[in-house]
Amino acid sequence: SIKKFNYRRHHHHHTYNYNQQQQQQHQSIDQSKTMSDDDSSTSSAGSDVEKKKEEEEEEVTDLSNSDVCTKYQEASKIVNLALNGLVSQCVPGARVIDLCKFGASVIETSASKLYTKKVGGAAIERGVAFPVCVSVNDVICNRSPLTSEEVEPLKAGDIVKIDLGCHIDGYISVAAHTLIVAESPDAAPKVDAEMGNVAVAAYNAMLIAAASIKAGTKNKAVTEAVNRVAESYGVSAIASVRMHQMKRFVIDGVKEVALKEPTADDLEAGEEKVDECEFEQAEVYAVDVAMSTGEGRPRPSGELRTTVFKRNVEANYRLKMKNSRYVLSEVDKKFPTLPFTLAHFEDERAVRMGITECVGHGLLTPYPVLEESTKGALVAHFKCTVLLLPSGTTRVTGLDIPGYFSTEKKPDEETQKLLTELAEIAAKKAKKKAKKKKKKASA
Repeated sequence: SIKKFNYRRHHHHHTYNYNQQQQQQHQSIDQSKTMSDDDSSTSSAGSDVEKKKEEEEEEVTDLSNSDVCTKYQEASKIVNLALNGLVSQCVPGARVIDLCKFGASVIETSASKLYTKKVGGAAIERGVAFPVCVSVNDVICNRSPLTSEEVEPLKAGDIVKIDLGCHIDGYISVAAHTLIVAESPDAAPKVDAEMGNVAVAAYNAMLIAAASIKAGTKNKAVTEAVNRVAESYGVSAIASVRMHQMKRFVIDGVKEVALKEPTADDLEAGEEKVDECEFEQAEVYAVDVAMSTGEGRPRPSGELRTTVFKRNVEANYRLKMKNSRYVLSEVDKKFPTLPFTLAHFEDERAVRMGITECVGHGLLTPYPVLEESTKGALVAHFKCTVLLLPSGTTRVTGLDIPGYFSTEKKPDEETQKLLTELAEIAAKKAKKKAKKKKKKASA
């Protein structure tokens, strides 16, 4: 079993340096499919396969390839669509399990309509890239319950954090959003002043971080910018959250950004320092910000079952139990590289029994349900995806902050200046979009 709880490894998206292996594994899976299809044909077909292999190896999988860029944009549209749909479904009486299923079904259905042509005889993979999680009140993230679990339905005043991801051909887009459940659709929810403050802080920190991730900038500068926001609003960034570079079929690339520098105590508790890195053009990042009115120290929930896992492609082991072998073979078939939820499995009992051995031998990495360790602390979580394009950094996912979140506190001068600039750019964009729409309507 995992000897110590390492927050960083277990938070939203933890990093190992096996990203290249993940990509290679995926390519070799694709290539082996190609090879086996052509085994029976003549040697000239064999040389075709060799050629195809070379072409595949040379395939450009970053944003400098316009087709890749389009796939990211399409996945992002689906993420925003699912997020918008879920926000409208968060009403008193709604069940968390139904919300998770609804979100997944929007992603799967929308993705299945795109890129339907087979490439080299194989269908393009697309669908959920990070399971839909709906975390309520003091739960920070990773809550995606099983059908058999009794979960209290949503009630007015609940703080809901929604987190999800979609991919098209392995190109991943993610987002997270925080809202308060209203009594009725036409009534604004009652918002505690502290909650309004932490939500504005987290959202503004996400905007500032997204704008700061640009070619030539170092990750430390982004951490500092986020800290300035947290300090000026008097809240804490959640210690273990990391922003990650994303690559094809890799949700947590090697390059990452800490929300705050770990203290000596954090390091002693197993937190790891983030290596310095520089952002480059054509990269993609998940800009993930969670903030708390408490100390910002998450802990795994003692009561809520972990249901989200990811295959650790580096690890192999001959499992003893039949249930464990069933779980692993299903994961290798359906989720070889991306996180998944146990809700996907039909035989829940077998999965619950088999998962323990898989985790024990490091074959699967758990994403525990995390809670804020400060009693009564309020948490807000926002996340968006940014593309580092030649024209600059472009934010492609994430919804606007709900209008009912507000605060009397003001950010520092530098932050305020950047926020004003960003608001002006957004207003110009919206104006342009409205003009286009108008033109289209009158055409």
